[in-house]
Amino acid sequence: MGKPIKIRAKLKGDIAEVKALLPHDMESGMRRDPDSGELVAAHYITDVTIEHNGEQVLVAYWGTAVSKNPYIAFSIKGAAVGDVIKVSWTDNKSDTSETETTLK
Repeated sequence: MGKPIKIRAKLKGDIAEVKALLPHDMESGMRRDPDSGELVAAHYITDVTIEHNGEQVLVAYWGTAVSKNPYIAFSIKGAAVGDVIKVSWTDNKSDTSETETTLK
């Protein structure tokens, strides 16, 4: 299980403004270890999924060009108090992390 995702969501009318920080090293496989000179194995997020009350509203497919500890922000229209927003990811080594929050 990966490090926990940090998520914040604010409701403005019927629009949920969501911000999430996805802690991950995001190794591209192109960097060399400074001590050994060997290439560091690729390890990066491949899929990010956002759900609103159990329904997928966003799926992103990422690769090696995304920076370490990526940040994502998005809005969801039609949100209301009590709705659940879930953010999850999977990486190229089948590691996963997911976090959800309830709109207040």
